[in-house]
Amino acid sequence: MTIRNFDDLTNMLAQAHGRKRVVVANPADSHTEYVVERALNEGIADFILVCVEECKPEFEALRGRFGGHVEVVIEPTIDDAARRSVAIVRAGDADVLMKGTMNTDNLLHAVLNKEHGILEPGRVLSHVTVTSIPAYGKLVVFSDAAVVPRPTLDQFDAILGYAVDVSHRIGVKCPGVALVNFTEKVNEKFPHTLYYEELKRRAAEGRYGEACVSGPMDVKTALDSESGKIKGISSPVVGNADVLIFPNIESGNVFYKTISLFAGADMAGMLCGTTVPVVVASRADSCESKFYSLALACVD
Repeated sequence: MTIRNFDDLTNMLAQAHGRKRVVVANPADSHTEYVVERALNEGIADFILVCVEECKPEFEALRGRFGGHVEVVIEPTIDDAARRSVAIVRAGDADVLMKGTMNTDNLLHAVLNKEHGILEPGRVLSHVTVTSIPAYGKLVVFSDAAVVPRPTLDQFDAILGYAVDVSHRIGVKCPGVALVNFTEKVNEKFPHTLYYEELKRRAAEGRYGEACVSGPMDVKTALDSESGKIKGISSPVVGNADVLIFPNIESGNVFYKTISLFAGADMAGMLCGTTVPVVVASRADSCESKFYSLALACVD
């Protein structure tokens, strides 16, 4: 099944057999409460809520309403809650880790701990976003808008692999991947365009599984076939991209914020490279985007 929007995603999860196990690090705000309660109501997940003492009453009420689907664990501080949440994942007792009310740095300090963390050895930590843009007829996966400032070739290799994997997981058999740049020309003044040539070579050898990788090209060309015709660019990716790989964190983050504000795009995002998906939604994200992020992380 190809998931073309977030309603498709949530409907598919609601019909799936078996709930995912989600540990939430300090769920002390109304947005996180909305996500947890909605996921419980829709039968998507069971929860381990690792709270500091002052947030206990609200979530004890959820445990009372949803019985064995909610467990509450109390820790004395935010950092203790982060470490305990990661330890629960390491023990194999959760399939997804989600940030609640804490700075991302607090959670990442525990996630990236060399002795007790959950970043797989030798892997790159990266953020993958999925967006539903009203003017575009399907979901778009893009990276990296949050973690890797200026990717090296090895980091691009990992970022591309994660993004294609997510596209496969939402049902796209052979994702069209656009390697984004402001122009179609390869130029040594912009080293990422040289990396793009190597990524295309690796893709042709099957490194990323079924995928069609093309570029450099700008975002409009990737998502608008008329732009490709005008420029004389011939590629099955032009106007039909499923995945956008951005050259740096600035361009990826600006794209994220711009389509959210001016295009009314819905978002879902998660960290990849860890032993389980990690949801670290921005404080400014809507309740719906945070729920979609959790739903995305629950897709097999």
